[in-house]
Amino acid sequence: MLRYVASRVPSALLVLFLASVVVFSILRLIPGDPATTLAGPDASPEAVAAIRADLGLDQPVVSQYFTWLGNLATGDLGRSYVVGVSISSLVGDGLANTLVLTGAALLLAILLALAISVGGILADRRWLNAVLSVINTVAVALPTFVTGTLLIVLLAVVWRVLPAGGTPPLGFTTRPDLAAQYLLMPALCLALPVAAALSRFLTEALHTQLGAPYVMTARALGISRRRIVLTQALPNALPSAVTVLGLQTGALLGGAVLVEAIFAWPGLGQLIEQGISGRDYPLVQVLVMLAVLVFVVIQLVTDLVNALLDPRIRLGGAA
Repeated sequence: MLRYVASRVPSALLVLFLASVVVFSILRLIPGDPATTLAGPDASPEAVAAIRADLGLDQPVVSQYFTWLGNLATGDLGRSYVVGVSISSLVGDGLANTLVLTGAALLLAILLALAISVGGILADRRWLNAVLSVINTVAVALPTFVTGTLLIVLLAVVWRVLPAGGTPPLGFTTRPDLAAQYLLMPALCLALPVAAALSRFLTEALHTQLGAPYVMTARALGISRRRIVLTQALPNALPSAVTVLGLQTGALLGGAVLVEAIFAWPGLGQLIEQGISGRDYPLVQVLVMLAVLVFVVIQLVTDLVNALLDPRIRLGGAA
């Protein structure tokens, strides 16, 4: 297993290096100058030049890149151009809220996908499968901002059962019941498209397993359909579903930016939006690289889980 994991590390490091080059380069192509933005429209050329020198923007681009890369390697995330404080503190403040939101959304997505897929397979009713298929299609097709707006209108305006946005004023641990009320709508909005995509793949994988010879043998032995699905078909269908889950977890990170804006959730999504609008290069670079790092780690964990579920994968990787 260790050899299998080690074989995935070089490609992960290569992805991180290439991502750093792309992120650093693309941000420099955005029109505008951070020094001019910070100095204001009435600033003199000398003042703008002084700000550029203070920020290190007067250095060659290649030198700026390697300086930034060296700082990242030593754990120095730098300072924000606009806010003027340590990026580490900004990221730390928003990271907890984003992790809570994405973690809750991921849990909801897994539970919904299992309920839809396994429930539909066990019920084995054509009309129920048709209804679930329509619900899945709608959940995938509707943009996140539409789903979020509908949830706010229904649950915060019409029925007034949940707060429209924000975070718990007393934190997430002081009043768990109150925190759940603030968390439910944004987490559900973020989880719905992921749950729909995951349930489709899991349902297809279960149908494939139910047509396998070992299932026919189990049926001939008189084993109930429920037991076959839960103890044999579902475990064998999980590796492909776990792969899809790893990809969809990356979609959660991207969707969190919009969901946090809709529900006024002060996480990394709002922070990256503020950084882009203010041309805050160091802040945006760190946030995007953090997203890439999380995605790479998720893929490594996904490969590891697949290898644990299917010995053929790790034996092939070790060979």
